[in-house]
Amino acid sequence: MLIAVGILAVGMLLVAGLFPVGIRFTQLSIEQSTAVAVADEAFAKIKLFGLDFDSSDWDDPVTECVDFNDVAEQDIDESEFEYPSTDIDEPKQYCWSALCRQTSDDPNAPVQVTVFVCRRSTAGTRYPDPEDPHNSTVSIPMPVKVEVEDNTGRPDEIKISNADDYSFINDNYTIVDDETGRIYKVLERYADRPDTILLNKDWQGDFSGDVYVWMVPAPASCRYPCIAVYQRVIIF
Repeated sequence: MLIAVGILAVGMLLVAGLFPVGIRFTQLSIEQSTAVAVADEAFAKIKLFGLDFDSSDWDDPVTECVDFNDVAEQDIDESEFEYPSTDIDEPKQYCWSALCRQTSDDPNAPVQVTVFVCRRSTAGTRYPDPEDPHNSTVSIPMPVKVEVEDNTGRPDEIKISNADDYSFINDNYTIVDDETGRIYKVLERYADRPDTILLNKDWQGDFSGDVYVWMVPAPASCRYPCIAVYQRVIIF
């Protein structure tokens, strides 16, 4: 009897241990499915609102990304960046933000649009403001621009230039090259070298001048808000 009870107890413990894993994978599956819907709505809204190609924020439109808010053809209410668009009684957990980069000097050329789909941690959580990420906050997770450099000797590593920005990039974060719009996944930010990050592929950009990447940083003591990054080339 004791042996049978012991075997049963071990089996029950193993089965119980599977439940948290199953719940976690179910949550990830739901988030990924929702992210696709959020991104589709975001791309549709960006096309609907349009871009102001005469905006002074297009400093160097072919070799840098700009925040969609800065070059939108009209002022957009913050609620338009929340999902779902329909009114619901509870707080909206999902939201999006976008970067735009012209593919050529011709304003009629397609525009590369990168959409960050995020999930808010809790109601009232504040996130770093792209305009002043160290001293100001906003209510919606948005991509922040961070300077990086290449002096590690490895093509799949880059260094964060400023110590104040180390905490903005961590394991499993997604970053976007400001110059090319290429998307990279951060495999690891080394514990012994907090300024250095390992990428999922070799860096393909140019380090001859100042180099920046965009990412959505997590607020203090909160989970990483960005659940997916999508990119399309759109003709306006």
